[in-house]
Amino acid sequence: MNVVSSSSEPSTAHPDRFIRRHIGPSDRDVAAMLSELGYASLEALSDAAVPAAIRVAKPLDLPAPLTESEALARLRTIASQNQVFRSLIGMGYYDTVTPAVIQRNILENPGWYTQYTPYQSEISQGRLEGLLNFQTLVCDLTGLDIANASLLDEATACAEAMMLCHRVKQGDGTGRNAFFVSHDCHPQNVELVRTRAEAIGVDLVVGDWRSFVPEPRFCGALVQYPDTRGAVEDFSAFTKASHEAGLLVVAATDLLALTLLKPPGEWGADVAVGSAQRFGVPLGYGGPHAAFFAVRDAYKRQIPGRLVGVSKDARGRPALRLSLGTREQHIRRDKATSNICTAQALLANMAMAYACYHGPEGLRAIASRVHGLTTQLAQGLVQIGHSIVNTNWFDTLTLQLKGVSAAEIHRLAAAQHINLRPVDSTHVGLSIDEVSSEAEIARLLDLFTPPSRKSSGHSTVGEGIPASLSRATAFLRHPVFNQYHSETEMLRYLRRLESKDLSLCHSMIPLGSCTMKLNATAEMFPVSWPEFSKLHPFAPLNQARGYQQMFSELESWLSEITGFAGVSLQPNAGSQGEYAGLLVIRAWHESRNEAHRTVCLIPVSAHGTNPASAVMAGFRVVPVACDAEGNIDVTDLYAKIATHRSELACLMVTYPSTHGVFEASIRDIAAAVHEAGGQVYMDGANLNAQVGLTSPGHIGADVCHLNLHKTFCIPHGGGGPGVGPIGVAEHLVPFLPGHPVVNLGGEAPIGPISAAPWGSASICTISWMYIAMMGAEGLKRATQVAILNANYIARRLETSFATLYRGINGLVAHECILDLRPFKTVTAEDVAKRLMDYGFHAPTLSWPVAGTLMVEPTESEPRAELDRFIEAMTSIHQEILAIEEGRIDPKNNLLKNAPHPADVVCGETWDRPYSRFQAAFPVQGLRDFKFWPAIARTDNVYGDRNLVCSCVGMEAYSNA
Repeated sequence: MNVVSSSSEPSTAHPDRFIRRHIGPSDRDVAAMLSELGYASLEALSDAAVPAAIRVAKPLDLPAPLTESEALARLRTIASQNQVFRSLIGMGYYDTVTPAVIQRNILENPGWYTQYTPYQSEISQGRLEGLLNFQTLVCDLTGLDIANASLLDEATACAEAMMLCHRVKQGDGTGRNAFFVSHDCHPQNVELVRTRAEAIGVDLVVGDWRSFVPEPRFCGALVQYPDTRGAVEDFSAFTKASHEAGLLVVAATDLLALTLLKPPGEWGADVAVGSAQRFGVPLGYGGPHAAFFAVRDAYKRQIPGRLVGVSKDARGRPALRLSLGTREQHIRRDKATSNICTAQALLANMAMAYACYHGPEGLRAIASRVHGLTTQLAQGLVQIGHSIVNTNWFDTLTLQLKGVSAAEIHRLAAAQHINLRPVDSTHVGLSIDEVSSEAEIARLLDLFTPPSRKSSGHSTVGEGIPASLSRATAFLRHPVFNQYHSETEMLRYLRRLESKDLSLCHSMIPLGSCTMKLNATAEMFPVSWPEFSKLHPFAPLNQARGYQQMFSELESWLSEITGFAGVSLQPNAGSQGEYAGLLVIRAWHESRNEAHRTVCLIPVSAHGTNPASAVMAGFRVVPVACDAEGNIDVTDLYAKIATHRSELACLMVTYPSTHGVFEASIRDIAAAVHEAGGQVYMDGANLNAQVGLTSPGHIGADVCHLNLHKTFCIPHGGGGPGVGPIGVAEHLVPFLPGHPVVNLGGEAPIGPISAAPWGSASICTISWMYIAMMGAEGLKRATQVAILNANYIARRLETSFATLYRGINGLVAHECILDLRPFKTVTAEDVAKRLMDYGFHAPTLSWPVAGTLMVEPTESEPRAELDRFIEAMTSIHQEILAIEEGRIDPKNNLLKNAPHPADVVCGETWDRPYSRFQAAFPVQGLRDFKFWPAIARTDNVYGDRNLVCSCVGMEAYSNA
C-alpha cells in the first residue's frame, strides 16, 4: 500500500507549533502505524472508526493556534487585567505563604502533579505516605479518630457531612429527615448544603443555634467554629443537647485556629470538616484547595471519599493503600457513600508538607501571631470608637461602625488596594492571616479612624479566645512533623517520597477512561502567576477582569467543541459535573411541571459515579443491559423507556461507550429518549475520542460534563485536582448553577455546586493554554492520533491478548479492552503487578469488565513508548504461557510474585524458580533505566480488616 503522510503543512507554518510538542508520534511514525492498520491517512482511519451518521464535516471555529511563547504572552496580557488587592475578606479563604521548597518541589513538579489516583499502591507509596500524613494532621487537630485523604472544598464537605448524618440516622430506622444549619456558617456552606438537601428531599432548617431545639425529626446539625462573623463559641452544651435528642453534630472548622482552640472532638462533635487552604495553598480565585473530613470511629465506614490505610506487603512489611475499597462507586454504584471518585490529593500533599515544614511549634507560632495581630487590631478599633460584634475571635472581626458608613470604609480601603468583607451599611468584616504585619494593622487603624475623632474609648473589647476554649492537648507528635524544618531536610524528604511513585515522568500511564496525556510545562506556568494565584474568590468582579475574560473565552471554546449553547465552569471535579448536569435536567423538568420525572436510565457498563450522582440528584436508577459487543442493548433500552415513559427524566450514556467503541445507534437512542420526554446526559470521560470529529451536541445529548483533567490537559495530581464543567443545550442554559455570594446567575434555580463561584478557577488557565496552542486543526489531529494509538496497540497485541470489544470495521475508539479471562492460572491483577517490573503503570484493571485490562495510550505518547508497552505485554504473554503450559510452578512464578522491589532482588536469599535477572530485567531496555516498585504486593484484605489510617498507627504497626 502506498501510504502518504497524514499531514502536509505549508512551508510558512510556524516551526515551533505546539502541536509538534503535544502529539507524540511523528508524521513518519503516524504513516508507519497507519500502514500497520491498513489505512492511507488519519482521515481514512477516523472515517472508518466513527459512524458516518455522527461525523461533523465543518471544522471547529476556534482562533488560529499560538506557539507556546505567543500563548503565554497573550495570557499574560489577559492576567494583567486582574488587580491583586490585599484581601481581608475571609469567609474560609486566606492569603498564605507557600514555602518555596513546596512550591517548586510539589506544586510545580511533574513528579507530583502527573500521577493518577493511587490504585496501584506498590508504585504509589510516596503520595500515599503524604496523604497518610495529611490524615494524621487532620485527626490530631480536630481531635477525631479518622480522617479521609481530602474532599473537593469546605462547602462540599459540609454537604457530605449532612449526607453522612442522614445515612446513619436513616439506617437506624428512626426516619429522621431534617438537618439543621447555623446561620452563622459561611454563606457558601449554607447554600451548597441547601442545594444538596433539596435534591435528596432533606428538610433543611437554617437558624440560630442558640435557640435551636433538637427534635426527633433532625438527623444532625452543622455549626461553624470559629463562625463566619469570627466568633469562637462554646458548643459543648448545644452538642450535649443534640446528642441527647439523637442528632449528630458537624463542626466546620479551621485547621490553623485549631492549633490554639479546643478541638471539636473534645467538645463532642461527631464530624469535623473544613479547608486546608491556608496551609500553604494559594488562593487561586477559589481553588483548587483540599478540604478535610474527620469522624468518630463509629462512622468510619460511612466516610465519603478516599481513605489511605496501612496494610502489609507480601513480606509482612508495612504497605500503604487506599482502604475500604468496597465503598467505591464502581462496586456500590447507587448505594455508594458519595459520588466523589478523586478529590484534591496534590493540594492535600501541599498542606501536609506545610505542616511538616513548620512543625507543631511553627504552626502554633503562626496562629499565635495571627491571633495577636487580630487582638491588637480589635483593641485599636475599640479605642477609635467602633464596636466588635463578636466578643471572642481567632482571626476575624465583624465591626459595627461609628461615625462612618460601610460604603465610605470600602471606598477608602479600595483606594489603598484593600478588600474588606461587605456585611451591610453599618457593618464590615475583616480577617487577619499569615501575611499580615504590624504595619498592616497600623494602616487598617488609620483607615477606620474618622477624621473628626482619633480616640474614644467608649466601647469594650472582648477576650479573644476564652480560656475554656483554649487548646490543652498536644498535636503532631509523630516524628514526620518534627524533623524536616530546614530546607535541606524538607527537600530530601519530598524527593524520597517522589522517588517511590511512578508518574508520567517515568513512562506512559495507559489507564483506560482516564486519559493520562501530556501536561505541558507551558500550560502549567500561569498557575503560579500572582495575577491568577493571589485573588480571593469573593473579590469584587472589577478586580478580576482578566479571570472573567479567560473564563469567557474558555467557555466559548468549550461550547464550540461540544456543540452546546452554554457552559458552567463551576463544578470542580468530574463527579461534581455529573451532579450539576443532572440537577440542570431536574430543574428543567420541574419548570415544566414535570417533577414526577425521576427515573434515570443508566447502562450497566457505566462508570460507578453515574448511578451515585443520579441518586444524589434525587433520581431513581434503572439499569439498562449491554449486548455481547459491549453496546447498549437497544431492545432492553426501548423496553425500559416504554415501561417508565411517564416518569422518565433522562438517560446517562458514555460515548464512545465505556467499552471503548463508537455505537452506531447513538442518535436513534437519543431520539427515543427525547420522544419519551426525557433528556440525554452524556458522560464526558471519553470526549478525547470526539473533539473535532463529532460532538455531544451533534450526537443528540442535552448535557455533558467535560473532564478538563482528561481531554484538556489539567494534571490529575495523584488523585486530584480536577475540573468538571458542564455544557448544555440552549433550552437548559437558564438552569446552569448560580452562586449567591457574587450573584452569579442571579436568581438561578440551582444553587452553588462548589464553594467558589468558578470552582477550581486557577487551573482553568491550563486548559485555556492547551486549546489556544492547539487550535482547531491540532485538537482534531489529537483525537485522530488517540484513535490511531489505541488501534495500533490492539492490532500489535491481538495474537497475545484478544481485544474484547470492537466497533464498526473492527476498530476501537481511543481505548481497547484486553481480555485475560481465557487464562486459567493467571489473573488480570497478576499482569498489572508484573507490568510494574517493566516500568509501567497498569491499564485500568477489571473495569468495566472483570478479568480485563482497559488500555488508553492517548495522543501524546510517541510510537517508541507504545512499542515499549507492546514489548512488555508480549513478554508477559510468554511468561503466562510458561505457567499455563505447566513449565513453571503455578503459584511460585514471575507473575504471582510480582512486583519485585530492589531489596527483594538484591536480598541475601533467593529461593524462586527463576533468576533475579528475569525478575528485574525481563527486557533489554530496562538495563538503561529501571523504575523500582517500593514494596512487594500489597495485602488488600488485611488492610480492610485491620484499618489503620494515621502515622501513629503505622509506627505502632512497624514496632509490632
